[in-house]
Amino acid sequence: MASEVRIEQLWIPDSVDAPDAADFLAAVEVGRKVRMQTWGSDDLAYAPLEKLLELDDPYERQVILVAKIEGTIVGAVDIALPLTDNLDLAEFTLDILPEYQRQGVGRQLLEAAEQFARDEGRSMILVDTNHPGASLHEFEPEQLVPGSGLGFVPLGSREVEFARRTGYTLQHIEQFSSCALPLDSKLVAELEAEAEEANNGRYWLHHWTDRCPERWLEAVAVLENQAGGDVEPDAVGEDSMVFDARILREAEEVTIAQGRRTVVTAVEHIATGTLVGLTTISVLAQRQDVVFQDDTVVLQAHRGNKLGLLIKVANMERLTEQFPDARVIYTWNAPENRYLLTVNRQLGFTTAGVTGIWQKELPNLGPSTS
Repeated sequence: MASEVRIEQLWIPDSVDAPDAADFLAAVEVGRKVRMQTWGSDDLAYAPLEKLLELDDPYERQVILVAKIEGTIVGAVDIALPLTDNLDLAEFTLDILPEYQRQGVGRQLLEAAEQFARDEGRSMILVDTNHPGASLHEFEPEQLVPGSGLGFVPLGSREVEFARRTGYTLQHIEQFSSCALPLDSKLVAELEAEAEEANNGRYWLHHWTDRCPERWLEAVAVLENQAGGDVEPDAVGEDSMVFDARILREAEEVTIAQGRRTVVTAVEHIATGTLVGLTTISVLAQRQDVVFQDDTVVLQAHRGNKLGLLIKVANMERLTEQFPDARVIYTWNAPENRYLLTVNRQLGFTTAGVTGIWQKELPNLGPSTS
């Protein structure tokens, strides 16, 4: 490269209006421009205040390194270090301005982030690559299938080439889908009737926003702990935190402090009085037009009753009532999760693209001497 790249740790300001917030705002803008390039919209980009609020998280430490050329930030890597479990793990989100890609900036940032992670005692690195639906068709003859054997990323894409060249191995794929809101009322009526017929009056729905009612706290903790095991989680790649009532309350308070809202529908098996499933939608503090489907959990013993469909339709309706500005909902699913992918298709979700999750184990070279 003609110009020297300078890597430094980003200063996190106290507020987005602070005099020293310029670099922070520039780094967030890099992320927005990259998402515009990838997805054609900034729906998945952080607003500056959203990012600032997210950095205050007791469960995860985040550090951002930036690449500067002649004083201008041209790239950033967000390093997330889990603090409660997976203490050998670091997750990177790497963004390089489109006009500075393929010039060595990404490699220098990645190497700096790997050294930072190594100095923090982390040996396992996860990074992701994002591929819109159109690129999947464009590169369809050349596919890279992950270790899980399901799904693919386009072999010829710049991001895939970069990940492979820097020593990362594709572990699994997440299918990324979107659905326009509000749902069509005729469709809602049809799906509700279908689900009601299947469950035959044996189940009852419960709704809440932000805070779980005390009576269901233990039951929700049990369901959340199942989300990594014998259930059908909607969102994938979540931390494997073990929940109890206290931790659930703490997590709620963190979410509320970050300005996020949580819309929940749970389903009770009437005969036993137990919660057997739930689904959650997250609404961001700064952008209530774009919302995110989080876990949908249905216990094994109660599948086959279309409970996933029942609770998701109800929750999306509930969301529209409370947050009428919501115009699109996004979700990520493992491709092997055929049940929820089918439910999502019934609701009107369409595939927007895929995210590849890549892994690299760092050799133990000891701390840096720089």
